Amino acid sequence: MKMGVMGAIHRAPCAAALPLRHVRARPIRCSSSSGHVSFIKDIAVANPPEHLDELLKVLRTRGDTIVSPGSRQGIIPLAIPLSENSSGAVTALLRWPTAPSGMEMPVVEVRKHGVWLLGKNVDQYIHRLLVEEEAHHLEENNGELYDASSEAGKKLYQRGDFAESNITNLDSYLLSKVGLFPDVLEHKVTQHFEQGDHVSALVTGEFYAKKDLFPGFGRPFVFNAEIMLKVGRISEAKDSARVALKSPWWTLGCAYEAVASIAQWEDEQIEYIKEKITEEGKQEDLKKGKAPAQIALDEAAFLLDLASIEGTWAGSLERIADCYKEGGLDEIARFILYRD
Repeated sequence: MKMGVMGAIHRAPCAAALPLRHVRARPIRCSSSSGHVSFIKDIAVANPPEHLDELLKVLRTRGDTIVSPGSRQGIIPLAIPLSENSSGAVTALLRWPTAPSGMEMPVVEVRKHGVWLLGKNVDQYIHRLLVEEEAHHLEENNGELYDASSEAGKKLYQRGDFAESNITNLDSYLLSKVGLFPDVLEHKVTQHFEQGDHVSALVTGEFYAKKDLFPGFGRPFVFNAEIMLKVGRISEAKDSARVALKSPWWTLGCAYEAVASIAQWEDEQIEYIKEKITEEGKQEDLKKGKAPAQIALDEAAFLLDLASIEGTWAGSLERIADCYKEGGLDEIARFILYRD
């Protein structure tokens, strides 16, 4: 929990423990999914998604290059890279430092200031890719991605269902049959505006920003703030932007400054968290009765926020790992430091 100009800030949804120092474990090979599975089990200390192998095959079939999970230089240290496309965009799994029991690792695209949510889990993302392949190649019927997904694809999607559903709009099919996706919802809102239907745009934006739909992610509130700004509801835009900044700043889907501007904040929030991680700030929290472990975990979250502003992570890694160790999350500390 983090308190400040905005009030309580909810951090990532819990993990376990072992010893540390700069981790240079045996490099993880990844000519197949076994390298990623080993990395997730042994380094990230998490349960590998059941259909990770099928996702990697689908990504390779669509033209991506599969990359080592330990190839994490220059990216947010919570990401586990899977593949890179021809434009240089990296698809990854997100290893929340702490997560509720049963929460699966989301699939994300790595960006300069953090991550963009692609799917709440591997199965949902595979399902989406198969539907999109069919929708974009209705006449060709080649199904390369479907074939690459093997048994997982058959389990997740009945081939031909999009064409037979009589739902002609791909976005509508995805939202009703596959799941909720930030970019799809945002595209829906944009279409409503283009059609002059401001009521539907506002309703969809409000639905998108329901707090339980994308737990831990600030992006829905950022977009809702942008909608409110667009229709001239400045006060509501400000409020939504401030709610967004209660989430990790690396989940905003854009630069911190853009959201802070809508929130009508200058540098006060940055200065606030910088003060919180000083010795004086930590002593003040101790006097208020906060547990030392929680203070350390808060500092790790603050440091990730600060690093996301410029998208430069390397300079903070050692201290972030130390904070997780002090907070009792030795395994997360080891994961944070691991590089090929």
